[in-house]
Amino acid sequence: MRSMIDILELSTKEIDELIDVANDIIANPADYAEKCKGKKLATLFYEPSTRTRLSFEAAMYELGGNVLGFSEANTSSASKGETVADTAKIISGYADIMAMRHPKEGAPYVASQNAYVPIINAGDGGHHHPTQTLTDLFTIKREKGRLHDLTIGFCGDLKFGRTVHSLITAMARYENIRFILIAPDELKLPGYIRYGVLENNGIAYRETTSLEEVMPELDILYMTRVQQERFSNIEDYLALRDTYILGVDKLATAKEDLCILHPLPRVNEIAVAVDADKRACYFRQALNGKYIRMALILKLLAEKDTPTAKPEGAVSFEGAACINPRCISSTERDLPHLFKEVDKGIFRCIYCDTKLNI
Repeated sequence: MRSMIDILELSTKEIDELIDVANDIIANPADYAEKCKGKKLATLFYEPSTRTRLSFEAAMYELGGNVLGFSEANTSSASKGETVADTAKIISGYADIMAMRHPKEGAPYVASQNAYVPIINAGDGGHHHPTQTLTDLFTIKREKGRLHDLTIGFCGDLKFGRTVHSLITAMARYENIRFILIAPDELKLPGYIRYGVLENNGIAYRETTSLEEVMPELDILYMTRVQQERFSNIEDYLALRDTYILGVDKLATAKEDLCILHPLPRVNEIAVAVDADKRACYFRQALNGKYIRMALILKLLAEKDTPTAKPEGAVSFEGAACINPRCISSTERDLPHLFKEVDKGIFRCIYCDTKLNI
């Protein structure tokens, strides 16, 4: 059963095809109004969400299907101790496709290994968010007309920002892409992206703490909020939350065709006054998410008989366990601790990509 857990599971050709379908949905909505008639989408949201959950639900309804599910963990059997694996098996009997958001990294992957229907990762901790990445790619293509020859600045929480991790991974496959990483030292991009994606593939990037310094260079500015829910104590969050605030004044040196993106919700990292600027694309970006998710649902349902991809080259080590407390392996009962070799002698957790210290 083909699922969508990591953006790299889609080739660039498949992404182009999804973008074409999403554009056609916008142009010809009536042609798609009954494409999913008789089908059900289960939205399994263990974390709060507005845009992602409602855009999935709106996508399925506009395709003529139906929706069931839950919007927080305490209204599901997870509150009674049911595992993700068991939930996936059970819900497979009630729905044709599932979208899962979970605070534990790797949870949708575990679900995909146990479900009998396609699973879509709607965000797992600070790890991946592939449908937001599809939304971002779709928006960039609509706004800029291309997915190549771009300088992209990511600003804010690059450590826990799963949308940042997924978009960097996706954009690194396109020609002449340059990244500028704007973050305080405490929120810098994690090593598995910096080394595993950027340096290993010779992708041009640089790190800075100054947004103003690099503003004139940017074709895309991707703002992120500092996520309180990812911090273990409130003091660290309060010390960092106001590090970057994009106001109208800071756009004075920006390109006239700059595209400002944000996965939302925002707190105060983009001033409301910026909304009136033609370069502010984040509300159009949120709407685009519905159309690209419609295209993805159609694709996965059409390919539902594709065998589930099993982990290749996964190994275990006696007494070894993932050290990431946010990894699904820290809580899921009877889940084997598995690792994959990503470079000679370097192993990472198969669920959350945390490096194994041997």
